[in-house]
Amino acid sequence: MNWDTVEGQWKQFKGRAKQAWSKLTDDDLANLNGKREELAGKIQERYGIKKQEAERQIDDWIAQLGSSSRQDGSRN
Repeated sequence: MNWDTVEGQWKQFKGRAKQAWSKLTDDDLANLNGKREELAGKIQERYGIKKQEAERQIDDWIAQLGSSSRQDGSRN
């Protein structure tokens, strides 16, 4: 999965983002509008981590989303 997909369907992915980063508020997520750089900034702010770590977490999250959607799609 790529970020363009996440950004385009942000309303559907907000709940999954909340599960991944529970310190983000509903307002944080609503105001991001799927902007990756802003998400990284909020993760940095709420968790007190460096930008590289926030970016790595986002990459891992996207990879996880992609693998779960492939699994869901392959079920009969």
